[in-house]
Amino acid sequence: MTEKTELLGVVLLVALLTLTGLAPAAQPTDGKTLISVRARGVLRCGVSEGIEGFSSRNAAGQWTGIDVDFCRALAAAALGDARKVEFVSLRTSARFPTLVTGEIDVLSRNTSWTLLREAALEVQFAGVIFYDSQAFMVPANSGLRSATSLKGATVCVQKDTSTMNHLIVYSTALDLRMTPLVMESADDASDAFLSGRCTAYTADASYLHALRLHAPGGAAAFTILPERISKEPLGPAVRGNDDAWLTLVRWVLLTLIAAEELDVTRENLQTRLRDPTIEQALVPDDTVTRAIGVEPGWTLRALQSAGNYGELFDRNVGANSPLGLERGMNGLWTRGGLMYAPPLR
Repeated sequence: MTEKTELLGVVLLVALLTLTGLAPAAQPTDGKTLISVRARGVLRCGVSEGIEGFSSRNAAGQWTGIDVDFCRALAAAALGDARKVEFVSLRTSARFPTLVTGEIDVLSRNTSWTLLREAALEVQFAGVIFYDSQAFMVPANSGLRSATSLKGATVCVQKDTSTMNHLIVYSTALDLRMTPLVMESADDASDAFLSGRCTAYTADASYLHALRLHAPGGAAAFTILPERISKEPLGPAVRGNDDAWLTLVRWVLLTLIAAEELDVTRENLQTRLRDPTIEQALVPDDTVTRAIGVEPGWTLRALQSAGNYGELFDRNVGANSPLGLERGMNGLWTRGGLMYAPPLR
């Protein structure tokens, strides 16, 4: 199944539910999502089935990761308590149906921002929490050092993702004649690759880094090839037609980025707020807060929960995590990266 086929199925599902009156949450009016979240007292956040560094359960059964911590920051902003989150583990094929029919309030699940998804499903992406790209991984002892050496190879790939489409386009453009082995889930695809059914595995580079940590032989047993064949801007998504909720989700993320730009951390937040310029840069006008419908101090609650973007990155996927990823594109714009926050005022 291609991604277009998946999206068509979601569109037909939503249309059917709407006609039968079973999907009132799929077409929210402005502000309805926040009202529902506050009435329920819990934020429902859609996450992955388990990708280390992004959303996975630790040994104690607690959810951890950059997508998870973002949801906690959003809960702190919306409900005043970062603990008031219900994490809903979703297969790739279930992520958009679950969002558009109102079963979750936000999708924070390593999902790429595309026009097709926004236009066909009437969902909206709030921003980019992680700039990623699609790559190939091969066994280190394979001798393969470039994606162009994969001509005629069988490549494991997960269905219901844009990854499949990018693989076909790349293979066709370079006449590599790759044969995709399409698997139902990320776990199925990784199992097929690790069992030797494929020469290579293609997925988001961040996922490949996470996979090889726990693969037989460890990270040293696998090589991620240097080519990057697509742009994968990953970020939280919400249903359309609720601008107030979109604004809240977007600016929780942007506040974390802005705080790093200003060197404001979880630890020094209260001290730095004594500076009027810092307070003006991180605390929105009361008129804006009322328009969104949230309690005052929401940006500060989000920061106190997650820390700034650099802290969020480092503890989950960066220098202070098992993944140890470099900031690269996810660095601040002042340091050669793409992370940039517009001003609050």
